[in-house]
Amino acid sequence: MTFGDNTAAAPAAWADIQARTVALGFDMPSEANTGAMLRLLAASKPGGLFLELGTGTGLATAWLLSGMDGAARLVSLDVDPVVQGVARDLLQDDRVCFVLGDGLDYVRSQQASSFDMIFADAWPGKYEGLDETLALLKRGGLYVIDDMTPQLNWPEGHQANVDDLVARLESRADLVVTQLAWASGLVLAAVR
Repeated sequence: MTFGDNTAAAPAAWADIQARTVALGFDMPSEANTGAMLRLLAASKPGGLFLELGTGTGLATAWLLSGMDGAARLVSLDVDPVVQGVARDLLQDDRVCFVLGDGLDYVRSQQASSFDMIFADAWPGKYEGLDETLALLKRGGLYVIDDMTPQLNWPEGHQANVDDLVARLESRADLVVTQLAWASGLVLAAVR
């Protein structure tokens, strides 16, 4: 194992999810180093309530579950039944509730200050509805986003969206924000 490569520490279901992700041609998966960070952060919130906006095929979901304790709960949301179906098939765990639907609609239906951590890996909660999403975090809650360094699947002109998002996060007095040039580029924020 190479230092800094967390693939060998991946949860048991991760390899099967990865294989099905490739077979589907899904080009937006979370990488192992992002997952390892998510596992660590989930472990820091015993009994926590977690929200994942953008299940995808469940690669990050598997890492979140591997860090969560038995009392913690995860809501994982996606709009695509095909990709989320991989996660539903391979992650049979009572601690996770998979929701099929629009992320912004879900965010708007939730009570403020109800989540301990949000991993926003979809347009809603990241580039749309940011303030509403951040309002769902408890004091001390964590907000995590990835894919902040240029990606092959970015649409033309997307860098401006990323720059605007980072500037918005850093301008908030209620957040402590850290940018990590690691994995696919991570931003972590904690509510003061």
